Amino acid sequence: MWSDRTVRYCRACGTAVQNRVPDDGDTKVRAVCPACHTIHYQNPLNVVGTIPVWQDRILLCKRNIEPRLGKWTLPAGFLEMGETLAEGAARETREEAGATFAMHELFSVMNVTRVGQVHFFYRAQLLSATFDPGHETQEARLFAAADIPWDELAFRTVSETLKRYLADASTGRFGLHQVDIV
Repeated sequence: MWSDRTVRYCRACGTAVQNRVPDDGDTKVRAVCPACHTIHYQNPLNVVGTIPVWQDRILLCKRNIEPRLGKWTLPAGFLEMGETLAEGAARETREEAGATFAMHELFSVMNVTRVGQVHFFYRAQLLSATFDPGHETQEARLFAAADIPWDELAFRTVSETLKRYLADASTGRFGLHQVDIV
């Protein structure tokens, strides 16, 4: 269960917060300001990305940043304020891979409660096999299913998404997959 208490001071007035159940009928321990009574909620971070495909190959990016420097991943990153899930996934794909593509439907939702994240991956059809990776990517490369570097993937959400994508691709029918990573 997620229980990180990183809020130390009230964002509204700067007073040290108290970790307690608020007096408003809430049932969870929250960071509550004893001076101005602001309740600070901590919510999961959303990670958004794509499964970009060119013919029968999948685009993976080799990370140039921590965590998991040098490992392979689907193009993905944190959702920004003011973006929809699809807009964020498209932005991350452009930033990390420098790819041109057409967005398709949401493919997977991965709950990673131990780190307070939810990962969303969309299917995407590449319009070109030419890439111009950004500074967060060492290399962007297309992989056939048999050549995916499974032992060198950066995150379990990526491997779980890829496994489901390949299974669906083998039938030609794509569904929406929801997975809890524990």
